Amino acid sequence: MRILNIGIIILCLPFFGNAQRISPEEYIAQYKDIAIREMKRMGIPASITLAQGLLETESGNSELVKKSNNHFGIKCKSTWTGPSVKHDDDLSGECFRAYSTPEESFRDHSNFLRSNARYAALFKLEITDYKGWAYGLKRAGYATNPYYPQTLIKNVEQYNLQQYTLQALNEMAGIDSAHIGSDSLTALSASKADSISAAKLASLTKIVMINNSRSVWAAQGITLLAVANANHIPLNKLLAFNEWVQDGVITCDQYVFLEPKSMTGPFDYYTIEPGETLHDVAQKTGMQLKYLLSYNNLTTNVVATPGTVLMLKPGLKVPVIQQEEPVPLLTHIVAPKETLYTIAKKYKVTVQQLKDWNKLNGDGLRIGQKLYIGPQ
Repeated sequence: MRILNIGIIILCLPFFGNAQRISPEEYIAQYKDIAIREMKRMGIPASITLAQGLLETESGNSELVKKSNNHFGIKCKSTWTGPSVKHDDDLSGECFRAYSTPEESFRDHSNFLRSNARYAALFKLEITDYKGWAYGLKRAGYATNPYYPQTLIKNVEQYNLQQYTLQALNEMAGIDSAHIGSDSLTALSASKADSISAAKLASLTKIVMINNSRSVWAAQGITLLAVANANHIPLNKLLAFNEWVQDGVITCDQYVFLEPKSMTGPFDYYTIEPGETLHDVAQKTGMQLKYLLSYNNLTTNVVATPGTVLMLKPGLKVPVIQQEEPVPLLTHIVAPKETLYTIAKKYKVTVQQLKDWNKLNGDGLRIGQKLYIGPQ
């Protein structure tokens, strides 16, 4: 009986092994949202990202992706200082990058393409040109497989991956599409035809001191990765200096800090302007947001109200806003024989204005009646 049970288990092993595999459709459903976010963040077509992921991971079933979360077969190279795994590829026991989560792999893939000069030409293509991207990746040396572009194109067309590129474009309708995928430093320096001018590129390295902290002027449409690369600063540090949670495309012209901001402001008080957030104030005054909140007993979820006066240094007195004294409302007491006409003439207003200000339905008045000469 024991031998029979072992035989049944052995026969069932292939079944359980197949049950653990996921289909291409399941892989796409699981990672399409990340691919869309990465397209919006860095300008790599979502269709190409998913097509590469399908190929490199065998639809999420490869040995490499299971032990490393590496969805794009990116090897360590000399610049990689993060976790790694050994895996047989072109050679035995090659070093591949390892990630804590799949999303880390997708983000590193985007950063890898945007920051590498070999791939600069890709970002001059239309973002919907998946065929151009597929052949461009092969020409740039992304893979040694001679049929790499044809396989990517087949994946895009067979699984209708172009729909995710179009979805991302639709969601990006508020962003200048001419800037998407065009602000890689290598791409910008390679051609004067790029949509971002040489002056905007030059501003990324022109240091401006704000409240004793170094910053640069970055135009709308430039990515934070481009700013970080231009100034040889790790992206995660640039985010920390500016108190941003995640990177992406800069949505409005602004200063970006290259080192920690000050704990106090350059002056004592600041009045919030219309449309400003508390983070905007911290950036504008070159001080850390947490100290701005602390000095004013505020929390991060507070909505800034225009006209509010903030203290930029500790120990200051809460400012007293001088209120203008309200102007007394002019009134008139109806005397004998006075009419609406004579009163209106006296104060150089119209009869209808008197009626409106006093909510009068008719023309009759009472002696001693109080009338407002002006809106209440």
